[in-house]
Order: sequence, then C-alpha cells, then structure tokens
Amino acid sequence: MRPSQARFTVATEPIDPDVDLDADPPGARGRGESRRPHRVVLAVIAAGGAIGTGARYGAALLWPTAAGSFPWTTLGVNVAGSLLIGVLLVALTEAWTAPAWTRPFLATGVLGGFTTFSTYCLDIERLVSGGRIDLALGYLAVTLVAALVAVTAGAWATRGLLARAARPGRAGRTGRRAR
Repeated sequence: MRPSQARFTVATEPIDPDVDLDADPPGARGRGESRRPHRVVLAVIAAGGAIGTGARYGAALLWPTAAGSFPWTTLGVNVAGSLLIGVLLVALTEAWTAPAWTRPFLATGVLGGFTTFSTYCLDIERLVSGGRIDLALGYLAVTLVAALVAVTAGAWATRGLLARAARPGRAGRTGRRAR
C-alpha cells in the first residue's frame, strides 16, 4: 500500500480518560473559563515533574557516573521508574478510584520527571563522542529491554497481588471486606 492510500482513524475518546484537553466544562465558554482544565492539568503535571526531577537529580548526586563509563544511575532510574509506572497505572485503572488529577500528577509528572529519556540520549551521545560506540549501543539496547521488562513486570505483579487480595477468605489480610 502506498502512503497516499493509507487510511487513518481518529480516536473518538481521549487516550487518557482522566484528561481530555480538548473538552471544556459545560457552559464554560459563556463564563470565560474555556481553558481552565488545561491550566489545572498542566499545574498538576508541573508540580509532579518538579518532585520527580528533584529525585532524579538526587540519585545522580548520590551515584555519579564517571565520564566514559556505563551510566548505571540513569539506567537504574529509568528501570525503577518504569517498574513504578507499571504498578501505578494498574493500581489506578484496575483497583482504585482516584481523583482525575492523580494519574497526571503521579504518572506523567512525578514518574515522567523521574525517568529521563533526555539524559539517556545524552549519555549515548557522550559515549559515542568518546569513542565508546560498543558501550553506547549496549546501553541503548539494555535500557530499552530493561525498561520494557520492568513496566511489564510491575503491571503483572500488581495484577497478581490484586487478584490474590480479591480471593474469598483473604479479607482479614488485606483490609478489604469480602463481598
């Protein structure tokens, strides 16, 4: 199929059901509030991002990486963040009802700020510039695979724990009541 023949479909629902940046609250245009939801969501994400980037910076200070060596700290941060994203998103979408700002704050803000694609790319560029192409390619591949495995493991483990907690007779151990 040629590109000019490709057919694209447009999603009728927002990708993140908690955040619909195209929708205005009912009657908002008449009150001059048409973009208020954008500001709230952006503020929540920014606040979470400040927390996440601060945590990432702290990790870099605690475990600095020597120039030309394997960037273990960035790898660890990205893998840990991916694991937490897997846990968080399953918990928020399948187990708990949380306010609409929770997912943008925690997933996009805190964990998005904690994980770092920009530093990952910069680390690769520095390794290549330093003549460590083998190390750069290894880091590129290891980070990708480890992050995907971590997010999948976090999601699977959380689903397993939720299923185990939902079994009859386990209400006393989890704090939830059996229905």
